[in-house]
Amino acid sequence: MITPRIALVTTRAARGLDDDMEPLVDALTQAGAQVAVVDWDDATLDWAAFELAVLRSPWDYTQRTDEFLAWLDRASALTRMLNPPDVLRWNADKHYLADLDRAGVAIVPSRFVDVGDDAAAAVDAFLGDFPTFADIVVKPCIGAGSRDAQRHARDSRAAMLAHVERLLAAGREVLLQPYLARVDEAGETALMHFDGRFSHAIRKGPLLRRGNDPTRALFAPEHITPRTPGADELELARRALAAIPFAGPLAYARVDLIRDVDGAPVLLELELAEPSLFFAHGEASAARFADALLAQTRQPR
Repeated sequence: MITPRIALVTTRAARGLDDDMEPLVDALTQAGAQVAVVDWDDATLDWAAFELAVLRSPWDYTQRTDEFLAWLDRASALTRMLNPPDVLRWNADKHYLADLDRAGVAIVPSRFVDVGDDAAAAVDAFLGDFPTFADIVVKPCIGAGSRDAQRHARDSRAAMLAHVERLLAAGREVLLQPYLARVDEAGETALMHFDGRFSHAIRKGPLLRRGNDPTRALFAPEHITPRTPGADELELARRALAAIPFAGPLAYARVDLIRDVDGAPVLLELELAEPSLFFAHGEASAARFADALLAQTRQPR
């Protein structure tokens, strides 16, 4: 029996910060795989030496997007990449939310400000469209871990506009969303799926505080606890995964939900690239994920 060789892809800046890495290495090793933890930008690596490369924590890609996508093309020509490159490209840019919205998935209301748009007009139109919300969230369309995201009071238009213009000036397109205040009490629900099957869920406490500057770290600190999702959350997660415009099921997916003003779940983000999977909060979840990855090594490329 051939021992599958699996690369778990990270970056130097994330070494020691990925809490999922050690339990996943242990689970894969116990399942019979040969595992290497590697940096995506290590030019000395021969990606053809691996049957599988799994994105785990290449968390600097949002600041090096062009370089990262060029690497993705090169590496995926030599080994099987999970998730597949077309999925990763689609999911890396939050414009994917518009695709899911058109497919009938309930999402947090979202508007986009693209490079070249009139930022002031876009902000004013958004405030006019959502007059009852006290706070507005501004975040980059390509971003992770709440980096460069900020919650603004609606009467702080100048600060909000400055944030949008700063991102646009850096060539980064912008997502505007109303801040759904139920998250302050209920938090977010993140539902992990492996091979299309629900594994476990966690509660993530609110991250964006009014008046706080955007984090400059790789990711904002999080308060995580286990959570049993509601039937309505499981159903929305199922619908969101079914609406992904690529063949599935995917080896891994995280569906992040919050509740709207009426208490119904809505999609905040669909994490298909490099999500934290919170193995510590799901019994045997690392082993389930390892089994899903090993099954991929037995599939033809």
